[in-house]
Amino acid sequence: MSALDRDIQALMRSVTEAAILPRYRNLSSNEIIEKAKDELVTVADREAEVMLNEGLAAIDASLAIVGEEAAHADPAVLAGLHQDCWIVDPIDGTHNFAHGRPPFGILLARCAGGICQSGWIYDCLSGRFCAAHLHQGAYVNGNRITAQTSGEVRPVAAISTIFLDPTRRTAVKTHIAPHYRVVDTPRCAAEQYPRLALGENDVSLFERTLAWDHAAGVLWLNEAGGKAARPDGSPYRVDEPERSGLIGAASPALWAELAALYSKMA
Repeated sequence: MSALDRDIQALMRSVTEAAILPRYRNLSSNEIIEKAKDELVTVADREAEVMLNEGLAAIDASLAIVGEEAAHADPAVLAGLHQDCWIVDPIDGTHNFAHGRPPFGILLARCAGGICQSGWIYDCLSGRFCAAHLHQGAYVNGNRITAQTSGEVRPVAAISTIFLDPTRRTAVKTHIAPHYRVVDTPRCAAEQYPRLALGENDVSLFERTLAWDHAAGVLWLNEAGGKAARPDGSPYRVDEPERSGLIGAASPALWAELAALYSKMA
């Protein structure tokens, strides 16, 4: 594990212990806010983001910091995605966290030129630490891993339709779902990406592709030998916040199969 990985892991752990776990199953109603339809934020999200920002600035203050909650409060923060930057999701899976159930985690990414260069995924309850650096492989708790499929006859697909309009939702059910064993998503990218590489899920389809949800996971899955890319095959970039649609898969072949099905939805 590199010195940077050790510093990031220590930061994620300390923020988890100081700001997140003390509030787990211990939130009062006024500490949970609906910031948008079907989107929650808690006092823990906000406190954790401040602490993470301070820790990242101590590691490298030359980078802009784009945090989920800061960007919600001030969309001008998104301009940082067009610079070398840190990207921060202080609690990914806030809906789960706010309802007192797993999974939830922290997602951090370091990006340059619109491409994620390093990504980290931390499971706040188990301490599982996923790390990846561009062209250097993917790791879980310091051990290099290679993506594996579920091995099931019908590939396992985790597909969320929460942010799809009715027409798109029907198209997914018609063109994609019949080809897979469809399972619920965990409503947590910090859990979904590991599931794609660790043999639990084979493919996943994401409609909304916000940088704090996907930068770290896309890099980590690709470095593990799976594939995450836009449905047209173009790479995921953090400086394209207006784009939607992203496919993740445990192997390039599984990715290609889902991309072909996805094209029929147009």
